[in-house]
Amino acid sequence: MTSAMTETADLAFVNGAVYTVRTEMPWAEAVAVRDGRIVQVGTDEEVRSLVGPSSDVVDLAGRMLVPGFQDAHAHPPSSGLEMLRCSLSEAYSVDDYRRIVAAYAADHPDATWIAGGGWSMDVFPGGNPPKEILDDLVPDRPVYLESRDGHSVWVNTRALELAGVSTSTPDPDDGWIVRTSDGEPAGTLHEGAADLVERHMPGDSTEDFIEGLRVAQEHLHGFGITAWQDANVGEDAGDPTFEAYVRFAGSGALTARVVAALWWDRGRGDEQIDQLLRLRERGRVGRFAAPSVKIMQDGVVENFTAAMLEPYLDASGEATDNRGTSFVDPERLKAYVTRLDAEGFQVHVHAIGDRGIREALDAFEAARRANGMNDLRHHIAHIQVVHPDDVPRFRALGVVANGQPLWAVNEGQMQHLTIPFLGPERTEWQYPFGSLVRAGAVLAFGSDWSVSSPDPIQEMHVAVNRMAPDSYLYGGGTNEPFLPAERVDLATALAAFTINAAFVNHLDDMTGTIEPGKMADLAVIDRNLFAHPAEEIHRARVDQTYVEGERVFG
Repeated sequence: MTSAMTETADLAFVNGAVYTVRTEMPWAEAVAVRDGRIVQVGTDEEVRSLVGPSSDVVDLAGRMLVPGFQDAHAHPPSSGLEMLRCSLSEAYSVDDYRRIVAAYAADHPDATWIAGGGWSMDVFPGGNPPKEILDDLVPDRPVYLESRDGHSVWVNTRALELAGVSTSTPDPDDGWIVRTSDGEPAGTLHEGAADLVERHMPGDSTEDFIEGLRVAQEHLHGFGITAWQDANVGEDAGDPTFEAYVRFAGSGALTARVVAALWWDRGRGDEQIDQLLRLRERGRVGRFAAPSVKIMQDGVVENFTAAMLEPYLDASGEATDNRGTSFVDPERLKAYVTRLDAEGFQVHVHAIGDRGIREALDAFEAARRANGMNDLRHHIAHIQVVHPDDVPRFRALGVVANGQPLWAVNEGQMQHLTIPFLGPERTEWQYPFGSLVRAGAVLAFGSDWSVSSPDPIQEMHVAVNRMAPDSYLYGGGTNEPFLPAERVDLATALAAFTINAAFVNHLDDMTGTIEPGKMADLAVIDRNLFAHPAEEIHRARVDQTYVEGERVFG
């Protein structure tokens, strides 16, 4: 039994399987809440003694109560906007893409651009959709559709013409234009090449982003999510994410806890830090704060822009001369991270390739040498290909490993666009969650939504089984577990979405476990996950979600 007070509870959960995520007392039967905080965790009898005439009593009836889930890396406002636009994320075939684009264009005759995204690269040969499909569907208006990983776009001829992208347009330093045999743009733009067209689109307003955020918050609460770190929060004419959050939080509409990772403009230097400091100060509004900075160090394996120590292979298995792209010069990265660390910013790095991850770790090591150890909880997101020599460095440097578990499966993108171009040795280094945990690293999980589903239950299923759920949309792979030695157990997966994600978000003093004194940010799951076989984790659903004792879903 643990108890903080004996006054009547506002809210009580009884008759359940309460998983506290605390090693000293992992299980209880009931929980009492008063004024938004947990006041008792214990037996039914102990909690019922705090129930009064005005108490709201939730009979769990054997269901599981857990701390509210936290997503350590997501993009909710833009993902909400995608849901409201031409969304391909719930489809996985060219025929379905055709149907969705045609229907959206017909339903929105006044839209000057057809915008949206969510297509999967492995549906198309080489991961590159052709413009002709879109030309056939929408010949008279520009179309701009982001891939589900956000690193490529699919455009039609009209969009290329409006942007002036032609045979004579050079590739930008941080991206490339897919071309036909005669040099014509073929319809796919990777990484920075997308900017060639995007800059000609009508910008989204703050009101657009607020509406996207409203939709996203409702969607995430439905999965038991009560907090997240937004991994790309900008503040300029083309990206009103910061302003949308400030206004949404200021109005009292933000029911989730949100940590903003302010966007690092890789085209600028450390002169932008003064602006970031101002945003951090202005960003303390309600449940919103902006203490983090996001640096994108490389791209993704599927379009060969993830930074690799050794070259990519070609389709025949021979080494190429391409080692991917470091978007920030590694020596400058060290200087930037050291300065941000000295200013008290948490640094959140996107790194997927083994070289990108090593460059990020080297930068954190430089900051540690210059500034000493601290509690800023820097983290590297995605951690796809990690050289074995770098696995123990996460713990040594106090860097959190921020993984997206739903990607660690034998699906089509892995089978057709990743493994052949990495080769057998590097394939074995992918998503080494188990190795990182065994090496003592703090492992936190996120979704990178809308790249993949934000449902923590589906993601935990993959982390534990290294196999896709039966309902997994993106096929094209095999039914074999993907590197099963890198599985983690259910308790580790739950911690990664609760207390460890709260640790990354600097919210662990108030959330992440069920114990007296912490906020009643809670999720009710329809079954005790530990009482069912691991291969059935994905069948569970969230029934209710609470933030500070107020029900926000269910």
